[in-house]
Amino acid sequence: MPNVNKVFLMGNLTRDPQVSYLPSQTAVCEIGLAINRNWTAQDGQKKEEVTFVDCSAFGKTAETIGKYLKKGRPIFIEGRLKYDTWEDKEGKKRSRLRVVIDQFQFVDSRPGGSGGSEGGEGGGEGGGQAYRPAARPIGRPAAGNDAPPADDGPPPINESDIPF
Repeated sequence: MPNVNKVFLMGNLTRDPQVSYLPSQTAVCEIGLAINRNWTAQDGQKKEEVTFVDCSAFGKTAETIGKYLKKGRPIFIEGRLKYDTWEDKEGKKRSRLRVVIDQFQFVDSRPGGSGGSEGGEGGGEGGGQAYRPAARPIGRPAAGNDAPPADDGPPPINESDIPF
């Protein structure tokens, strides 16, 4: 019987991404994700539940997340569950379920995000991440020589900044 291990999550980063490198020089990015669920109970009272999920990305995907995202920013991720086990300093067995990010999308268009980028393959062997600046809304005139708008749009990007 075939198995499926696929996760789709959208939430906000609980801390700044932490990027480190393996001895093979592969980037590893650790993030915490908070996912909110709102509903109305049978008695009409509004309820909220928050789920916290640890996530890891590898390669160019890790470097891009570390470069463009900060605490509080929204992100949409696609990945797989991974069960980690280890012994702590007291010798107790510990475990945790985490998400390994295969692809992601920036969700907003504040500085550092793009509002419409899609990640490439990840999962430990150095995948890719595409970054495309958000398009100017229809009907909005450009300032000067097609310069980006003066509001909170994404920062100007040079070709050399694009990580692919």
